[in-house]
Amino acid sequence: MAVTSMANSSIRDFTKFNNMSTTFGVGPFPVSYLVIAGGGGGGSNSGGGGGGGGYRTNAGTSGGGGGSESLLSLARGVYTVTVGGGGAGGSSSAAGTTGSNSVFSSIISSGGGGAGGESTDGKDGGSGGGGGFENQSGGSGTADQGFDGGDSGANPTWRGAGGGGASSVGLTGVSETGGVGGGGVSSSITGSSVTRAGGGGGGGPTGGSASGGGGAGGSDATNGTAGTVNTGGGGGGSRSTGPTGAGGSGVVIFTVPTQAAVTFSGGVTQTSATVGPNTVYTVTATSTTDETVTIS
Repeated sequence: MAVTSMANSSIRDFTKFNNMSTTFGVGPFPVSYLVIAGGGGGGSNSGGGGGGGGYRTNAGTSGGGGGSESLLSLARGVYTVTVGGGGAGGSSSAAGTTGSNSVFSSIISSGGGGAGGESTDGKDGGSGGGGGFENQSGGSGTADQGFDGGDSGANPTWRGAGGGGASSVGLTGVSETGGVGGGGVSSSITGSSVTRAGGGGGGGPTGGSASGGGGAGGSDATNGTAGTVNTGGGGGGSRSTGPTGAGGSGVVIFTVPTQAAVTFSGGVTQTSATVGPNTVYTVTATSTTDETVTIS
């Protein structure tokens, strides 16, 4: 009797486990994501710093003071994935170019605003670009993605304002120093904490500083520096009409349960790692805006 009872119990447990495994393997799957757009380019000739790329996530705090977004549940299927490129820096007193959007499924993050060059305003974007010399306004950030770029203010010392970042506004410069770029937001979606989507520093006799992947502003002795690749950091503005920092490219990071099979189209550059019960995919580049990820 005891042997029969144990045997029946084992059969029931096996059947239950097999049914659960089958159900779990077909989806829909819970997905965590971090989608950051390309950062804006810095402005030329005491230009502002570029705005950080728009920052959206459901695995922590989003940019622009937004909270964690809603749970994303994806059925087996094909979904768009795009990593936005950083905007080019301005030259010959021109404004920087706005970065490109990043996309994952229905989630779209807006490219960081290009910074103002001499006598031009910063552009709107995920985070706004900083205003260029003199008395120029910063661009507006996008709600729940990033903050505004700084205003350059009336000043006689040829300095640009900092670009907005995911966690704070870009700042107006002080005395002969370009404005500080707005800060980025940190995420541990990959298992390690990384801060991304900071704004670029404004150009001036002394360049404005930056963090969170944003490029530092150029000075009398240095050029504006580029935003860090795959952080969506804004590019640093230049002091002169010479080289200006480009925005950093964006990134798409998402996690799915290890039971899900994931494949990508040919133009996708990505890496993967197992973290607990999930596989984390980090997409660092896409060759076109038509690239896809298939979940099955």
